[in-house]
Amino acid sequence: MRYASLASGSKGNCHAFSDGESTLLVDVGISFLQIRRRLEELAWDLGQVKAVAITHEHSDHIAAIPVLLKRTDWSFLATEETMAAILAIQDIDIPAHRWIPLRAGHALDWEGWRVLPFAIPHDAADPVGYRLERDGYSAAVVTDLGLPTALVADHCSDLDHLTLESNHDVQMLREGSYPPPLKARILSRVGHLSNESAAELLDRVWSPRLASVVLAHLSEQNNDPELARFAAMEVLRHRSTQLQVATQTSPFLLSMGPGETGDGMMGEEMRIE
Repeated sequence: MRYASLASGSKGNCHAFSDGESTLLVDVGISFLQIRRRLEELAWDLGQVKAVAITHEHSDHIAAIPVLLKRTDWSFLATEETMAAILAIQDIDIPAHRWIPLRAGHALDWEGWRVLPFAIPHDAADPVGYRLERDGYSAAVVTDLGLPTALVADHCSDLDHLTLESNHDVQMLREGSYPPPLKARILSRVGHLSNESAAELLDRVWSPRLASVVLAHLSEQNNDPELARFAAMEVLRHRSTQLQVATQTSPFLLSMGPGETGDGMMGEEMRIE
C-alpha cells in the first residue's frame, strides 16, 4: 500500500492512497493540473485514480471539483450534508451516478477498500475524517478539527499510517497578526488542531503497529515545521515510527504496510528511534 501527500495547507489539500491498481484521493483542494503534475512527479498513474473522498466543503478541500467533473470520470464520496454544501457553494450539478453517498460512522465497501468516515469537530456542514482499510492495511486522514475527541481517538487506533493535522503553535497564533475573531475561531472546539493537541492525540492512539505519521495542514503564518515536528517527536521518541511533515508545495510518497519499511521521500533523519 502506498500513501502520497500531494499538497497540504491552507491553500489546498490533497492526499492519495493506492494499492497499485486503484487510487483514492482524499480531498481535491488544488487544481486538476497540479494533481496531475504531482502524481506524475511521484510516478503515479493518473489513470488509476477512481474516486475522491471529501472531508468537508471548505474551498481548500474542494477547489478542483468543477474541473474534475468535466475532465475525469472520477466518483465523489461525501456525506449528504457535505454534498449539499458543495453544490450550493460551487453552483454545480454532480450526476447521481458519480456521487457515492456516505454516512458518518457507517463503513462503505468500495473497489476492495473499506472506507469509514467518522465525525470530527469543525465548523462545516458535516465534517469527517477517514479510516481506510485494504488487504490488512489501515490508515486514517484526520485534519481540520478543533478537538481530539474520544471518537476521533477510537477511529485512529490500531493504524499502520496516520495523517494528522498539526495546524498551529498556540503562542505564535496568539501573538500573530490574525484578527481576534479569526484567532478565536481557530482556537475553538470547531477550529484547528494545535501542535500540542496533535501530540496529545498521537500519544493516545500510538501502538507498535503505527509505522508512519504525517503531520498535515500546517499554518504558514502561525506554525513552524520544526515546532510541529518537535511536539510529535516528544511522543515518538524511542518508538519505531517514521515522521514526516507535509507541505503545500512539495509532494512526497510513502510505501508502507504490515511488515514493510518506508521509502520515497522519507530520509533517515525522519526516523524516530
